Amino acid sequence: MQRRLAMQTLAGCAIATLLVACSEQKPKFSAIDLSEADYARDFALTDHNGQPRTIKDFAGKVVVLFFGYTQCPDVCPTSMNELVEVKKLLGKDGDKLQGLFVTVDPQRDTPELLKAYMANFDPGFLALYTTPDKLEALAKEYKVYFKKVDGRTPTSYTMDHSAGSYVYDTQGKLRLYTRYGTGATPLAADIKLLLAQAR
Repeated sequence: MQRRLAMQTLAGCAIATLLVACSEQKPKFSAIDLSEADYARDFALTDHNGQPRTIKDFAGKVVVLFFGYTQCPDVCPTSMNELVEVKKLLGKDGDKLQGLFVTVDPQRDTPELLKAYMANFDPGFLALYTTPDKLEALAKEYKVYFKKVDGRTPTSYTMDHSAGSYVYDTQGKLRLYTRYGTGATPLAADIKLLLAQAR
């Protein structure tokens, strides 16, 4: 009798455990969930201070990575200002956000210019660059589009480029892709979810 009762208790516990496990849902992100993606996993770039960088350098932080160029008239400054707003919305967790800006215009975007550009937004954000040939390979790895559009003079060209951002969790794993124009509030909410998962 006692053995039967013990078996029933164990079976009940097992069912309860399964029900709890099944009821746990994945967080509902506003951005596109790329947790299972097999691309954009890492990079080997140089920051505007001359330091080599990979995603591992930012362990413990949520990284938002954006491709652009300093002479971009609208998309890039809008995206960077939005990231500044996201940091404010995170409150005390704002220092756990790392903004990264990868230039698609290494011909004009010197380290000095990149550093000055980032100073307009947040001193903790970093601009990253590489050589033109390596940039092509990086763009393919990240499924990023960019193309030089000639201007009236050889130096007045513009760059067409993808406008979304990649979001990595505190372990350096690619998790999200947020489209341009989504807004600071939804992105901040997604980052809060990632930070909560890390606790």
